[in-house]
Amino acid sequence: MKFGFVTSFGSVHDYIDMARDAEQHGWDGVFVWDDIAVEPRDVFDPWVVLGAMSMVTTRVTLGAMVFSLARRRPWKVARETLTLDNLSHGRLVLPVGLGGTWDGGYARVNTEDPDRRVRAAKLDECLDILKLAWTGEAVTYDGSHYQMRDMLFQPRPLQQPRIPIWPVGAWPYERSLGRAAKWDGIIATDKSGGRDNKPISPDVLARISAWMKEHRKSAGPFDIIVEGTSSGTDHSADRAMLEPLAEAGATWWIESRWEDETRDSLRDRIHRGPPHLS
Repeated sequence: MKFGFVTSFGSVHDYIDMARDAEQHGWDGVFVWDDIAVEPRDVFDPWVVLGAMSMVTTRVTLGAMVFSLARRRPWKVARETLTLDNLSHGRLVLPVGLGGTWDGGYARVNTEDPDRRVRAAKLDECLDILKLAWTGEAVTYDGSHYQMRDMLFQPRPLQQPRIPIWPVGAWPYERSLGRAAKWDGIIATDKSGGRDNKPISPDVLARISAWMKEHRKSAGPFDIIVEGTSSGTDHSADRAMLEPLAEAGATWWIESRWEDETRDSLRDRIHRGPPHLS
């Protein structure tokens, strides 16, 4: 299991310092977050921050939890991802999701449809376009939401066959799971019984892992990503929580401390280092 950390609070300079500290303290990945306007807090553009992070680190995986692509133009995302992949020497991953109406980039502007089905359709088309754009060959695409003709994106990404894509996948919804199965990983969530933002259990994670093994058509590497919080001090409790998830198939644990609203609390957890499993 690998361990990542979300820089969820602080100034833009704090985020960059946290990325440097996370690499020095043994974390495997550093992630920002992607919203346009949420209140009342500071919000920073993820592409700009990740570019800065890539210049002060050499090892950690970089991405956002999660990129909401339905309010972005796919051709612009293609250029942004290619730039970051090359700038970071192939360390970018692309966690993606539908986003939500809490973000003013959907709910308080007149150019985007916040309907969930529209967001899902736009996300799928955007991912299809990215796959084509990353080949380095001219792209023509005629979708319901996006159309483009003879567009060429160079250079190609350093990562081959593509920059890894990790969609959010919600158990037990097959359409959501199926989206993740097409790509390179799943950010696993449990929506059974009306659950929302609840920790995922090893049992549900094992079901997701089995579903992916049965339905994935590609034999390539596939990551299963779980978000949550660990103490960094009570190592026995951390192992008791994380080892069953690893046994159920989790390959990444992303420390997502959305309730820690100070720079110092986040830095303190970063400095304690990632959990250590047996």
